[in-house]
Amino acid sequence: MTKLEPIHARGVTRRYDGRAVVSDASLTLEPGKITALLGQSGAGKSTLLRLFAGLEPVDGGEILHGDKLVSSLSKHVPAEERQIGLIFQDFALFPHLNAIDNVGFGLKGRSRQERRKSALHWLERLGLAHRAKAFPHALSGGEQQRVSIARALAAKPVAILMDEPFSGLDLTLKSDVRRIALDAVTEAGIPALLVSHD
Repeated sequence: MTKLEPIHARGVTRRYDGRAVVSDASLTLEPGKITALLGQSGAGKSTLLRLFAGLEPVDGGEILHGDKLVSSLSKHVPAEERQIGLIFQDFALFPHLNAIDNVGFGLKGRSRQERRKSALHWLERLGLAHRAKAFPHALSGGEQQRVSIARALAAKPVAILMDEPFSGLDLTLKSDVRRIALDAVTEAGIPALLVSHD
């Protein structure tokens, strides 16, 4: 079991064409807690998330996982080596795979039986065990987003970053899906960041 550690951004800056989109930002994501980053469009929320994820380099400051440096001016650990789960507004499910196979897709190095057991656990936790064999086109938007979250959590990431994950859902679904999903993220005990304008 990987030790759960906080992720720190210390004085990070990111510029595009000379303009600072994120300027001297510091934030700590604690294990077992969901940190919400709220603000209007263009405020730099998604850029800060991308810096935490390793999708972009920093132009100043540093990002650490525990005491391990993962981003600075002289070092950049790429996203695929950070073991961070990412959830975006578009659910990015594989259309040719059913729900259980979508969730189990990233569980490399495990037997088929282990992948299916883990995938089913997370589908069940997110209230979707009964939809395990459904393909994405047959799932509602809320169900697709919960499959996406189950897939991210099944991979046992060291943290999970969510960029406007519920904004594509209609109002009647949003609060239920958000509650179920965030309860599951909290239960995983890992640091979590939720970016939203809502």
